[in-house]
Amino acid sequence: MENSKTHDAESRTNSPPVQARKLNSWEVTAISVGFMGPVMAMSLNGIGVAGLVGKAVPLTFFVAFIGTLFVGYAFIRLLREFTHAGSVYALSGITLGPKAGFFGGFALLGTYTFLTACILGACSVFFEAMALELGATPPGKLWIAVPILVGLSGLFLNLRNSQVAARITLIIGLVGILVMLILAVIIISKVGSPNAPVTTGVDWAAFSPREATWDGILTASVFAFISWAGFESGSALGEETKEPKKVIPRSLLAAITVGGTVYVFIMFAQTLGYGTDAAGIEKFANASSTLTELASMYVGSWYSILLSVIAFAVAFGAYLSSSTATSRLLFALARDGFGPHSFATQNPRTQVPTHAVIFTNTATVLMTVVLGLFGATNVEAYYWYATIGTLCMVIAYGMASVGAIKYICSRTSTIPTFEVIFPIISLIYLVFVFFVQIVGQEPPYTYFPWIAGGWCLLGLVIVLSRPNLTKRIGRKMASFHAD
Repeated sequence: MENSKTHDAESRTNSPPVQARKLNSWEVTAISVGFMGPVMAMSLNGIGVAGLVGKAVPLTFFVAFIGTLFVGYAFIRLLREFTHAGSVYALSGITLGPKAGFFGGFALLGTYTFLTACILGACSVFFEAMALELGATPPGKLWIAVPILVGLSGLFLNLRNSQVAARITLIIGLVGILVMLILAVIIISKVGSPNAPVTTGVDWAAFSPREATWDGILTASVFAFISWAGFESGSALGEETKEPKKVIPRSLLAAITVGGTVYVFIMFAQTLGYGTDAAGIEKFANASSTLTELASMYVGSWYSILLSVIAFAVAFGAYLSSSTATSRLLFALARDGFGPHSFATQNPRTQVPTHAVIFTNTATVLMTVVLGLFGATNVEAYYWYATIGTLCMVIAYGMASVGAIKYICSRTSTIPTFEVIFPIISLIYLVFVFFVQIVGQEPPYTYFPWIAGGWCLLGLVIVLSRPNLTKRIGRKMASFHAD
């Protein structure tokens, strides 16, 4: 009886109604888009795609856009029904049961943690690019200083209320997208002129699979799909949002759509900018940072410097978003009995889970710095953690899709049954993404599926070995479902 009273008291103490709901649609969208890091994605993610599909890069990103919409369906639909800081953790737990919920949530925790560390690596990459554009050559071994400074700055901002991080991310993101769009318009307007750096002009065949097979486009779309990683991260702020059942789904759809529209347009401009002949595609596929290179070619070195500064700022904004989402997921797990109880406590003034934020920032900085101390470069830190995070992400997203399938087919669902086809297509695409990520790789990438798999297996072992945790999660999920 005493335990029951204790659990009830904890439920009342930590329940969502005590939190101040402040965030609006634009601020939640900013967190999701900030996690995605559009300038980072457009600087790096088209390079590998160009090597696989030639000039069909924009078509490949369009295919990935459609795939992401199917994946996003489970989140958008289910978040109209439930509000929770745990994202996949809550959606899987309510629809599939507490064990599945914890497993999905633990996979998502791996996703957010590894991607946050990956973004710290990206911050260092873009800082070095910015320094080189400004004429300085930073010592290679000192790249680990950048994640430390970024982590400390992020910690200071994340300990303030969530609106601060959201608004900073919104401003940085809008400026970054605007500068990219201006460059894209300049490229498209100049590429057909007699004095253009290339001679292939505006080539609409970039939207045709004429020079690439559909197998190749679908395979390459996996690497484009990574550009939307973290689109659902804004849902972690559901308990801090005004009218979350309206705002969160709307914001996630906006993040996917804004990202997709911008990505396809920017990739079209980049493909034209390098030229759609064999020489142009080869240059595209071997670029180090496409946006700064094209800025120098079509505008001037000053615009390249501007873009390098903005790219670093966007990477910093992505770190704010990803560390915010990670800390809120830690908070949700701790509130239900997993992890230190201090992670479930919030600052009474800002409603920020202070200890979870401190742990998130400290742990991800250490993860990045340790790689550097053992000889890895900042580029390797970026790609290694990105790959592990993506593999965990596919498992987490898959759990959300399975949960949507079960919920739609249940008697209590108000969703039309025919819509079950959408999460089914999502699940098929996610299996394909996972398959492409693990087949035909070379070391060290052959080790990463084992790391991601080991992380998710650890989550399964934890929930199977702790029946009391399962019961507590079940009670909490039932109360959220009832709400």
